[in-house]
Amino acid sequence: MTIACPALTLSQRLRLHICFVTKTGFSIDHDVAREFVRIRLFGFFSVGDIERFEAELLSVHRRMGSGHRGGPLTITDVTEMSIQSQEVVTRWGEFLANPNHRSRRLAFVTGSTLARMQLERASAGRGARVITEVAEAERWLFTVEPTAGV
Repeated sequence: MTIACPALTLSQRLRLHICFVTKTGFSIDHDVAREFVRIRLFGFFSVGDIERFEAELLSVHRRMGSGHRGGPLTITDVTEMSIQSQEVVTRWGEFLANPNHRSRRLAFVTGSTLARMQLERASAGRGARVITEVAEAERWLFTVEPTAGV
């Protein structure tokens, strides 16, 4: 039996997309001035959940208009995300490889060793960091790297 999640307005979906049956969802908050996106993922995702998330994130990125600088600074908190199926990990890898989702810097926050391994595999080649604390992730995101030759 399939039970659909209630229809939400766009602003409600951007703030928090939850399917109460599976307790799977996401929130996307953004700060245009700092070109910063904070994402929270939780639960056990399906490929369809990733597609809904992807559509919402692309909408946020378009509205932010930070693509000219290499994308926003992004923290993705997955501390409440379940260990995912191999099919879903593969789909996350495809999502992360898509140049439309590029972030200037991308930090994942998790405390789980297995989640860390899944994230490192899915984000290979992205230059992403997997960090255990949100404050540490923010420090890394907003630290200006020295310019070569200076």
